[in-house]
Amino acid sequence: MRYSSYRGYSLTPIWVIMTISLAVFLATIINHQVILFLGFQAAGFLERPWTIVTNLFTHSGLWHLLANMLTLYFFGSYLIRLIGTRNFLITYFLGGILGNIFFMFLASPFSIAIGASGAIFALGGVLTILTPRLRVFVFPIPVPLPLWAAIIGGFLILSFFPGIAWQGHLGGLVLGLIAGLFLRRRMRSLF
Repeated sequence: MRYSSYRGYSLTPIWVIMTISLAVFLATIINHQVILFLGFQAAGFLERPWTIVTNLFTHSGLWHLLANMLTLYFFGSYLIRLIGTRNFLITYFLGGILGNIFFMFLASPFSIAIGASGAIFALGGVLTILTPRLRVFVFPIPVPLPLWAAIIGGFLILSFFPGIAWQGHLGGLVLGLIAGLFLRRRMRSLF
């Protein structure tokens, strides 16, 4: 099946998310307490409800930030062309929020979740459903892999690292797969 791209797409939302994430990262370098203020913690959610969104802009180190922002750029720029800016933003933020909800119920209530990974896994889930034959290169593997294998493989590998909020990744991926099915059905009805 072939999907028509939206005309007049803009990468501005991606650049805005990346800029805010960089600004928050720089703030955490200046004052590490920013992570505690913006990071999502189930035990502190009622006192700091904004953290269910602000943690998506908060990263713990340069590699964490770079990995998430590069993946956001590549997945996001491709996905905006397929589904438009509005659907991209809805998927991104709902994926991040559902990831936080999964984290709330499946992790220690005193753990702190930060990073955009749940939202990015949501984008990967949508792309997996909408473009099942898409092949991607994953460093350091020298041959292209099906996107679905890269997403599932990435999820499984990351889940074994200590300090990784696999619950957030899982919640984002679930949202992305469901959103992908919904968007695929809606796109088919347009043509």
